[in-house]
Amino acid sequence: MRIREARPDEACALSALVLRSKAHWGYDEAFLAACRDELTISAGRMTERRLVVAEDEMSGEALGVASLEGRAPDGTLGLLFVEPRVIGLGIGRALFAHVLDTARAWGFERLTIDSDPHAVDFYRALGARPVRGGGALPRLLVEPPPRRAWVRAWTRGLRTVQLGNVGEFQAQFGELTPLARRASGHYSCLAVLGSPYPAAVVLPETVPPGWVELLCRQLAWESVEVYDGLGAAAHTAEAAHATDAAPAETAPADDAPPSGLAAAILARPALTRRLRGLGLPFVPWGHTGPSGELSGETLPPGALRYESKSAANTLFQRLAPAHAAITVPVQRTAANRWEAARLLLARIRSGEGGVVKTEHGVGGSGTHVVRSVRALLPVLRALPPGPLLVEDYLTDGPASPYSASPHSASGREGTARDLPRDVPRDLTYDGLVDTAGTVHDVGAARMDVADTAYRGATVGPGAVPEQAASIALRFGQAVGLELAESGYRGWYDVDFVTAADGRLAPTEINLRLTGPSVAFMVKARLDETRGGDHLVRSLDHVPLGARLPDTELIAWLEELTGRCAGIGAVLVPSIPTAAFDPAPFVGVLLGARTPDRLDAAEALVTGAAQDLGRIFAPVDRSAGAT
Repeated sequence: MRIREARPDEACALSALVLRSKAHWGYDEAFLAACRDELTISAGRMTERRLVVAEDEMSGEALGVASLEGRAPDGTLGLLFVEPRVIGLGIGRALFAHVLDTARAWGFERLTIDSDPHAVDFYRALGARPVRGGGALPRLLVEPPPRRAWVRAWTRGLRTVQLGNVGEFQAQFGELTPLARRASGHYSCLAVLGSPYPAAVVLPETVPPGWVELLCRQLAWESVEVYDGLGAAAHTAEAAHATDAAPAETAPADDAPPSGLAAAILARPALTRRLRGLGLPFVPWGHTGPSGELSGETLPPGALRYESKSAANTLFQRLAPAHAAITVPVQRTAANRWEAARLLLARIRSGEGGVVKTEHGVGGSGTHVVRSVRALLPVLRALPPGPLLVEDYLTDGPASPYSASPHSASGREGTARDLPRDVPRDLTYDGLVDTAGTVHDVGAARMDVADTAYRGATVGPGAVPEQAASIALRFGQAVGLELAESGYRGWYDVDFVTAADGRLAPTEINLRLTGPSVAFMVKARLDETRGGDHLVRSLDHVPLGARLPDTELIAWLEELTGRCAGIGAVLVPSIPTAAFDPAPFVGVLLGARTPDRLDAAEALVTGAAQDLGRIFAPVDRSAGAT
């Protein structure tokens, strides 16, 4: 489905659509006859009314119509009608979002809606509120929320082309194991959510038919071109789920498979021309040489240096003295596992644990906390030979969470004394450096980390206490300025743990998109299209009680989206490719306007995932069941 301007030659057909849509609610012929003149669309007033049509891209059939009327700053949503047979498929939501986008661009601050009584709940769910002063119809008012500054900087005010080149990015820093390659393929699905409103996405794994259509419905997107199955292991597979997509094209049979996703795109000239021809910004999951060649935006040598955990620690040590509520763990380099063992034993014997890390690693991979001699040996066996990084473990200890910082209190960030007890153990700051080198704050998120493995994040009002968020944002901004100076351009985050003395301890920098970044993107889209200030929680790994083939998975997700909507929450499926793995799981994001609804949605989704095991359990016939 795409949305376009209405044409004068279709005025009669659109008028008939409006009347069919009105009749869907059970009005009799006499009532419809009385409404006919008011609902008839005049060919001569289409431009004045800013009339748009939602069109089926395959057939060209009109599926819905909407209008934005009046002069800024106060306007009217004059029409919003959907063909009855597609009501409930997200067409109305997409049209409403399109009108809000147009209103924002034209400087409208308020839109009045004189709603059919049957549509009031629809508009209220999208952020409109009832007001007095209407006539025979209920009147509502919606105020198009302004687009956040960081969204404008990230997308340049346009839709985007997303690249799920997770594995390609990771491979710059070391060879990936088969397991890591498989995991990066699943994780790359998050790239479709790498901006609030993509136009095209390229993915290494083949995704289930219907997944992106479900995303479009939930996030009020128009059509998104999908090119999937371009992983190096399946370099001859390419699918284009769009009418005007490039024809399938494969690399010559005697060529070696491309080494990564962007390289695979460049090996297909027709696909490269198609993506470049869209004239939209490219958003790779992470910067690589091939992604820079594809987009025309390359980074200078050394711009990714702070992806290194040792380089990041050195930067943190340099910046920390200016930030009273920041502490930085001491980090030592061990040439091999035995030297790492010696350093960790010293920490354990002194009654304090240690952390051992590889130089690079994502989502907690390569990072282990060691707090006892018993835990030391299996950890060392799991690590590469070296070199390794050993850090102090700061999150346990006898110190009170209200103990004062040893630094003098200065600046606006406060000190550890100011931090409330509910500061999460793991949190992150997200920001971006735009093409001009300006740093933009995105926000702070509460991370869900099991041991050292990242599981998800929560963003939105109250997710991180205000004082802790202020500390993280001030330090994250300082890091961003250093990144800009080094030549880096793009998304980044700084991860923190809360130390035993209450201060925030930065642990690493990620120069790429991340799980929390996706939560911020979804929040921005929900806030723009549904109004309010949403809480959004990402659950990147929801175990399934049974393996689900693609068709059954999409049907199950469809059912879950409806059940979540029934409790006032939004479900956005994010990782759909692992549901038939030996250990099946899915990734989802949940949005709601209150913490209670968000928690209820999480309980609903995790419970439903576990229930799959009971639904598909073998029947016990020992008691004579038939």
